[in-house]
Amino acid sequence: MARPIKVEDHSARRQAILEAAKACFARKGFHPTTTAEICSEAGISTGNLFHYFRSKKAIIAAIVEQQGEEAKSHLAGLADQPDLYEALHGFFDLVLAMASERDFANLALEVAAEASRDPDIGALVRHNDALLREGLTVLAAGAIKRRQIMPGLDATQVALGIAAMIDGLFARVAIDPEFSVQGQRNTFVLMLERFLQPKASDVSIEAPLCDEAH
Repeated sequence: MARPIKVEDHSARRQAILEAAKACFARKGFHPTTTAEICSEAGISTGNLFHYFRSKKAIIAAIVEQQGEEAKSHLAGLADQPDLYEALHGFFDLVLAMASERDFANLALEVAAEASRDPDIGALVRHNDALLREGLTVLAAGAIKRRQIMPGLDATQVALGIAAMIDGLFARVAIDPEFSVQGQRNTFVLMLERFLQPKASDVSIEAPLCDEAH
């Protein structure tokens, strides 16, 4: 009788396969990567791979699901910080750091490309995007309430704006191999700061129109 695999062993082996697949997908692309290459990267047999994942699609789905859970957990943790402006700032800094890692950026682009081709992966990516915007909205709403960012901003629009900045960042990485995220970090951070906390001189306050006759 075969020895049962402990839960922690099963989880560790599954994660090892996911990490190997991430490396292969980032290096070569999702479709050109073979299951044999993933097995070689993970140091396992093909039989072992299919014990954990029934297909390459199942692997990429698991990667996307894991990314969503990690983002959700991270954003939920930030909501407990006393300064939510700094929490938003820190999250954006983390995104910049991840985008500067070429393998991570390549993997993100592979996932986005597959989401446009496969409706199941697309649904998972849209779910992750909703989780991201929801978490950012909670942070922004709290920061607005505490007057840690400019009062009067709409939390939902703040979340959408930050998400759009993140999308644009990864798109730029995709189309420009010479683009340096770290080289442009200060510019991105300044854009975020001016978006959330503009200088008083940048905010024009119009006097109300007066209809009184003179």
